[in-house]
Amino acid sequence: MDNESLVFVFTLSGLEGIMHYRGTLFSFTLLCYCVILLINIALILTIILDENLHEPMYIFLCNLCISGLYGTAGFYPKFLLDLLSYAHVSSYAGCLIQAFVLYSYACCDFSILSVMAYDRYVAICRPLQYHSVMTKQRVTQLVSFSWFVPLFLLFIGTTFTFRLRLCGSHIPKLYCANFLITQLSCSATNWITSSTPSNATALVTIAIYFVHAVFIVCTYVYLVRSCLRSLEDRGKFMQTCVPHLLSLIHVIVALLFDVMHMRYGSSDIPQSLQNFLAMEFLIVPPLLNPLIYGLKLTKIRNRILSLCMQK
Repeated sequence: MDNESLVFVFTLSGLEGIMHYRGTLFSFTLLCYCVILLINIALILTIILDENLHEPMYIFLCNLCISGLYGTAGFYPKFLLDLLSYAHVSSYAGCLIQAFVLYSYACCDFSILSVMAYDRYVAICRPLQYHSVMTKQRVTQLVSFSWFVPLFLLFIGTTFTFRLRLCGSHIPKLYCANFLITQLSCSATNWITSSTPSNATALVTIAIYFVHAVFIVCTYVYLVRSCLRSLEDRGKFMQTCVPHLLSLIHVIVALLFDVMHMRYGSSDIPQSLQNFLAMEFLIVPPLLNPLIYGLKLTKIRNRILSLCMQK
């Protein structure tokens, strides 16, 4: 049967060569995960509990933090367990679930950042129409789009991957990835020229997020042009767009490195560098996003400071 796999357990080789200092790595990873949980949950609760923050920009930011918690939950618990074990394996179902969570998280992050770019464009370039454009219904639609499209695309891709007949079980990474599982297929071919449903879905996903990137570039061209006209618009840009731009650039670079390394990377690259490239989008954005927004956005910063002073 085509949908029956010869593989039931995958072996992950990303931790090979670094297990001699796994105690230090475990402590650092656990601390990092605890900080991610703390700052993201704090920002989410601050936005939810303060009615003054129930505005589109803060709602999108809340979803960005929720996305960070969702993605890191798919990596850190399993990674911490692997650091305590000498057998770095993952079940077939567990591997597919992890791949789905991690890459749907990455796509959700990018979609939310795209929606935030649109929100900033309307706020700065069309301020008089902002409240008539960014209605509750429109915000609900944009949030739904940010979650539904990535989850749907990755679900379809994971479903097609599940149907593949696999003839290998070794994944040279710290975590599972759909592309690497697809490469273990008994009929694995060039991913660009192959017309298999799994590769076709991957190409559609790449095309959709390329359109996202083009939209963001065009949005920021208009934003920069508008902000050059007045000091007030420049102030808005520096306060609300710079944090968004930093998050956006980092996500794009991190994902580009990860995808390009998986598809074209050389095995001659040191394992430590491969691990850094693999983990980078799971460490920095969940830490960076709540910190830079919490420090830069006046309403959130003042709210957090007031809560701290009350205690």
